[in-house]
Amino acid sequence: MQQQPNNPLHGITLEMIVTQLYEYYGWKELARIVRINCFATNPTIKSSLNFLRRTPWAREKVEALYVETFCS
Repeated sequence: MQQQPNNPLHGITLEMIVTQLYEYYGWKELARIVRINCFATNPTIKSSLNFLRRTPWAREKVEALYVETFCS
């Protein structure tokens, strides 16, 4: 495994990111901050993961929020 000291997301799975953001903000606040439907309409960790894995622009927004929230 290659070290990536400048990558704050190294070793963190998308599931870990979504779970921690949900626990920190809740679905309602997540939907307000990151305007994507998977957080607003019947949100679950599983449905959010399915959407984010298929939608690179949304995943980038969620990852950026994670870095801003937990890595700053």
